[in-house]
Parts: sequence; structure tokens; C-alpha cells
Amino acid sequence: MPNAKEQPSQEHTFETALGQLEKIVRDMESDDMPLEQLLVAYEEGTKLVKVCQQKLGEAEKKIEIIQRRAAADPELKEFDPAAKSAAKGVALF
Repeated sequence: MPNAKEQPSQEHTFETALGQLEKIVRDMESDDMPLEQLLVAYEEGTKLVKVCQQKLGEAEKKIEIIQRRAAADPELKEFDPAAKSAAKGVALF
């Protein structure tokens, strides 16, 4: 188990945090863990839950942005070859 002073959000992906959280839950449910270890495991578990929530929140924001971009009406502009050439400083002839 990582040291309680480490910053889980910096070192974990969602999948690794969830995997460690699942292992902690299994270990805690085994009834073989002394109380002091249970407290340490519980603290680590709460940190991992925060990491998972943060990662899910970030993913939700990205999905929202993608959906907004996909739902936006395309902006139609008339093609003006002279404007494009003038913008580049290149003459057509």
C-alpha cells in the first residue's frame, strides 16, 4: 500500500486507482486485518475514491466539450479565392 503522504491523484490513472481500491475493499472484508491497519486502509481508500471521482469528473467535462462541438451548427462562409490569396500575400496571376 502506498505511503499515506503520497499524492494519489498525481500517480494513478483511473484504472490503477480503482484496482487498488478494489484490493483494499477485499482486504478489509477478509476480517484478517487488525484495527490499526483497517484505519490506514480506510484512509487510503478514501484518497483513492477522490482520485476516481476527479478522473471521472475530468472525463465528463471532456465528453461535454466533445458533445457541444458535435452539436454546434457549422459556420458556413462563402468562398472568396481573392480574399484567401490576399491574406497570404500571393497574387493569383
